[in-house]
Amino acid sequence: MERNYHDEELYKMAQKKIKEIKGFYVHLIVYILVNIFIFVVNTNILSTKSIHIEFGHLSLPFFWGIGLFAHWASVFGPNIFLGRKWEERKINEILEKEKKQRKQWE
Repeated sequence: MERNYHDEELYKMAQKKIKEIKGFYVHLIVYILVNIFIFVVNTNILSTKSIHIEFGHLSLPFFWGIGLFAHWASVFGPNIFLGRKWEERKINEILEKEKKQRKQWE
């Protein structure tokens, strides 16, 4: 079965999306593992059997979590700000500007 140009383009887009999804899941796994390790080391939970939490212990997961959320939004989110519709509007806007400039020079 032969693929036409449109099918090939869709296949490449699907491959790109899969790569983005895998990248997010790797990021999520690293986030969880690193933060568990740092939590265990910082709280000395293994040696003292008690938990002492300070603000500094929570700052890394909090700020990294903001970055993780941004990564999630770029992969799975609704693309509110820079989505496909925005891209299409910008492309049309640029094309219209080019057409107007060419008409002025002709």
